[in-house]
Amino acid sequence: MPKEVIMPALGMAQDVGVLLRWLKKEGEMVTAGEPLMEVATDKVDVQVEAPASGLLAAVTAQEGDEVPVGEVIGLIAVEGEEIPSAPSAAAPKETPAVEASPAAPLPSSPVAARIAAEHGVNLADVQAAGDRISKEDVEAHIRSTSSGTRVLASPKARRLAHERGVDLASLDGSGPEGAVLAADVPLSAQPLPEAPAIAAPAPAAIEPETQPVSRMWQIMAERLTGSWTSVPHFYLVREVNADQLIHWRTILSSGAADGPAITYTDLLTKLAALSLARFPRLNAYWDDGNIVTVPEINVGLAVAVEDGLLVPVVHSADRLRVEEIAARRADLVARAGSGGLQPNDFAGGTFTISNLGMFGVDAFNAIVNPPQAAILAVGRIADRVVAVDGQPAVRPMMTLTLSCDHRAVDGVRAAQFFEALVAMIEEPLRAL
Repeated sequence: MPKEVIMPALGMAQDVGVLLRWLKKEGEMVTAGEPLMEVATDKVDVQVEAPASGLLAAVTAQEGDEVPVGEVIGLIAVEGEEIPSAPSAAAPKETPAVEASPAAPLPSSPVAARIAAEHGVNLADVQAAGDRISKEDVEAHIRSTSSGTRVLASPKARRLAHERGVDLASLDGSGPEGAVLAADVPLSAQPLPEAPAIAAPAPAAIEPETQPVSRMWQIMAERLTGSWTSVPHFYLVREVNADQLIHWRTILSSGAADGPAITYTDLLTKLAALSLARFPRLNAYWDDGNIVTVPEINVGLAVAVEDGLLVPVVHSADRLRVEEIAARRADLVARAGSGGLQPNDFAGGTFTISNLGMFGVDAFNAIVNPPQAAILAVGRIADRVVAVDGQPAVRPMMTLTLSCDHRAVDGVRAAQFFEALVAMIEEPLRAL
């Protein structure tokens, strides 16, 4: 039997995947383990390897299609193996007496169904080139039945054109098949009035620029919007004396000349993991009326890249030495910048640290990274005047802000965790 190529599940709670592109063409020979296709998850684009060696055939998903997880999108047949015919050609089963009723329409891709709905097209009227209706089939049907009067356009472009009084037929689309996109719709259909001849030349109007964002940025925006609007946040803020933390980093750095440089993020990752071990309620998440405590302590590190924000994970951080955490962090940051992160690098995060201290930020409130219960925002270390034994003194101080999901953790538990973490920062020997 040929080996099925399915849309894989590359993340928790993933229902669909987007096929970005095939790396092999239908009818081409593939080798087990070599990249076969590129699939988009909610965090990263991933190359999926071929599950077997043979001939790629019976491809049903096109580039850009959203495909349910587990759906078969192709077959790989070994040499000499017969490729099964389409499901419709299978041995007929006994049918009830309603044989004369119209045949059901062919299955369609999610993108094709969406385009058909937007244009009021009955999928039963669409002639498919294969055994499934694709978006190209729907677009061809629209062009053939509208005699050119129906303009291909995205839903947002249609809405903007209606709001601004712009005729879509007058626009040159920059999308696939000449479709009009939102960026193609001008601000107004009315021409700008000419300046009076006696008036001084008015400065040229500067129109706002619509900047398209990457899919990663869109997903980041959707996830954080969902967190901000659905998670009841509360915040705890502490001023921390970083004198001993600085001293600890100096000692570790002097003994780790061969490895990556030790950073304050590495030290905070270790201390936060040890604090989570003492207060596991912070190492949990809210799940449909229940609080789920996770046995492993996996600390995510917020990393900014050109296309958005990534949160790769240092797994089992409580059991790693600081030098091992530093090596893991350096590897994750390097691969994040080059686009080399894999789904396992994001899996299983239970707590997140976001450090903006290196950018001169004193303090900030971070948004909880769903579904986690808390995130630690770290500001810069700076000399400040503080009271020491009733007298003013200059000390290196750092502001920490703990953002929490009030459904999973209350103020007292969060404060207890925070107190343990601050105590270890101010006296790292407590970590022993």
